[in-house]
Amino acid sequence: MKILHTSDWHLGQSFFTKSRRDEHQSLIDWLLQVVAQQQVDAVIIAGDIFDTGTPPSYAREMYNQFVVDMQKLNCVLVVLGGNHDSVSTLNESKQILACLNTFVVASTGVSIEEQVFTISDSTGQPAAILCAVPFIRARDVLQSTAGETGLDKRQALGEAIKQHYQTLYRIALGIRQDSGRDIPIIATGHLTALGVSQSESVREIYIGTLDGFAADGFPPADYIALGHIHKPQIVAKSEHIRYSGSPIPLSFDELGKAKQVMLVEFTGARPTIIQPLEVPCFQPMQVIKGDLEAIERALESFKNARSELPTWLCLEVNSQDYLSDLQQRVQDLTADLNVEVLQLRRTRNQGRHLLNQAQNETLAELSPDEVFEKRLAMESFANDSERDEQVSTLKQVRQRFSQILDEVQEQGGEV
Repeated sequence: MKILHTSDWHLGQSFFTKSRRDEHQSLIDWLLQVVAQQQVDAVIIAGDIFDTGTPPSYAREMYNQFVVDMQKLNCVLVVLGGNHDSVSTLNESKQILACLNTFVVASTGVSIEEQVFTISDSTGQPAAILCAVPFIRARDVLQSTAGETGLDKRQALGEAIKQHYQTLYRIALGIRQDSGRDIPIIATGHLTALGVSQSESVREIYIGTLDGFAADGFPPADYIALGHIHKPQIVAKSEHIRYSGSPIPLSFDELGKAKQVMLVEFTGARPTIIQPLEVPCFQPMQVIKGDLEAIERALESFKNARSELPTWLCLEVNSQDYLSDLQQRVQDLTADLNVEVLQLRRTRNQGRHLLNQAQNETLAELSPDEVFEKRLAMESFANDSERDEQVSTLKQVRQRFSQILDEVQEQGGEV
């Protein structure tokens, strides 16, 4: 039994106004070749197949064509809903796709029986049992109780998610026992496991009010395929619990490490091969940092570049002074190069200035909110457009700090 574990495609994403359509099509073409060459029995997409709940029509067409092409290869496809996916959008084609060897589990708000099922191999024989857990919305697994504190709610939600996994796993054990076959039990998830490394493009990282899910809450499945975190990584030092990561870079800070999908081969119920397959780069992207002189020198390497595609750039300019003509100077530097500057940042040493300004202040003179706001003020924004993009994030950060502060004060702690 061979499965291919991937996640976080984000079909339909607009990257600084740039469409990722061609990249995603190249990704799909490559993936279909891998499925055919490796004779993969099932592909699992662990959430966020789409970037928004209302994906553009081309993204839906791409998704539907992928399902058809997978059917031609006699490969099972499992699509799990993510926090970016619309439950209704995924469910609208669920019944039709079921006739094309495709399982869609958009939410946990369906019967338990629909979340545990057997996957067959290319010969039609039962080859694995899947505990299909998509992004878990708190309302699907938990009922709020009056008078609960924020801490109570998080603990209750974490326990509810753990119990949901255990329920599915017990059913899977029963199915395996009834089958009399030594086949693996595979679980999925679209959440933040505690201790993982995130990237800028991971948004809405909370499950309700839960910051992260403890890895010991996962059942003892033979392989756990996770999505939501865009950097590929192992969870809790357990080789069989994996984030495959996004197959294309969804932000500039995801550059520097190869993107991948996970090829997992089972002998009986045991995963004998867990192999990352590196995804080719379909769109050149690069981050250049330094002062204007350093950036100009770095840009010289593009003068003789023969790439058919322009390189998308993020330029981070170090400057002690405000450069009013920075954008024009960058345009002049890149005018004759096969590049497109998608992000331009200014990095100024404001932190030292603010710290020097506050030398005569002591913590005793400041409230917790004032300390937090002073630290937040050390974070700089390149320009008004970038500030607008991060307003939502700042709001979430302030709300989260206020929530933590309230909980500490409720427990009688000194702040």
